Amino acid sequence: MIDVKKILSIAVESKASDVHINVTMPPIMRINTDLIAMDGFKAVTNEEAKQMLIDMIGPNKYKIFETKRDLDFSASLEKNTRFRVNAHYQRDSIALSFRIVPSVIPDLEELHLPVIIRELTDLPRGLVLVTGHTGSGKSTTLASMINVINEKYKKHIITLEDPIEYLLGNKLSVIEQREVGSDCLDFASGLKHSLRQDPDIILVGEMRDLETTSATITAAETGHLVLSTLHTINSSQTIERIIDIYPSGQQNQIRTMLANTLQAVVSQTLFRRIDEPGMVPAVEVLLCSSAVRNCIRENKIYEIPNIIETSRRLAMQKMDFSIQELYESGYLDREDAIVRSTNPVKMDKILGPMEGGPEDKSIRRISGPELKAVGSSGGK
Repeated sequence: MIDVKKILSIAVESKASDVHINVTMPPIMRINTDLIAMDGFKAVTNEEAKQMLIDMIGPNKYKIFETKRDLDFSASLEKNTRFRVNAHYQRDSIALSFRIVPSVIPDLEELHLPVIIRELTDLPRGLVLVTGHTGSGKSTTLASMINVINEKYKKHIITLEDPIEYLLGNKLSVIEQREVGSDCLDFASGLKHSLRQDPDIILVGEMRDLETTSATITAAETGHLVLSTLHTINSSQTIERIIDIYPSGQQNQIRTMLANTLQAVVSQTLFRRIDEPGMVPAVEVLLCSSAVRNCIRENKIYEIPNIIETSRRLAMQKMDFSIQELYESGYLDREDAIVRSTNPVKMDKILGPMEGGPEDKSIRRISGPELKAVGSSGGK
């Protein structure tokens, strides 16, 4: 029988970000975007995958998994290493995906995030959103922001997570972490009751449906600082996604509510570094100035990118500006910077010709056995 603890221990030692268990394949780990088969393990059978899952969640929860066919939960090893786990079926066999959650919450500076992100932790109220695709480091950014608040202010912080990832210890603040499915029924229910628990700050793991989104905005309207995430790639798409989730008859009302409560949108995506093993985020920052609030109220979301572009003095920045800065600082591969920008043709011209021409060997990708560490955030 394959020992899941041994698999996860090796992944942690290898500085992997994820582990995948799929039937007919050996365990796979992801290190700095590369998928690597783990040496010394044979292909996993369905019975072995089933037993791994039962060992982690017990027979009662396994029955729930058999009915729902998907299950999210958290697990831990010794030394406080935690994992966000998803169990699911594929081709009628069990598969497991583990996201490794570091035991130590990194500082915002370690994550190479803009200085303005730290300043957002001083906000007394309103809605702050951290967005990006799965695995872009949203959870790590939010945990780091909560950690900053925890070290500076005496606040009552309630988090609603599915599942709990980083363990947040009490420092100056009092922190309650509630896991969806065990500590509360769902995000919407947890939010509703959290308003009666005297919170100063509420963290909502994800605004994934109309009920949760509505409760999140209401919490921000009632004078709380609310932090949450969305799977969107930029500020404009984030605002449009929130508005579009409402029925057409309510969209004018939600535009007004959002214009009054939204404080900032931080959109991020991770790039593999070329200067050393690890990852670094490119970040778009939208701050809700009066011009932005007017765009939201008047349904002129298409004007927001231009406002960001012309408001750098206010600490706003577009994603492509961040990518350009990272490239010029020596963090990114030129081709990667161009391909993953929002306007590759324009980015190619901005970066200019590659030094040394196409045969230049000074820039190379780090892969295989040279990989030693993951240098930035993992998360949702």
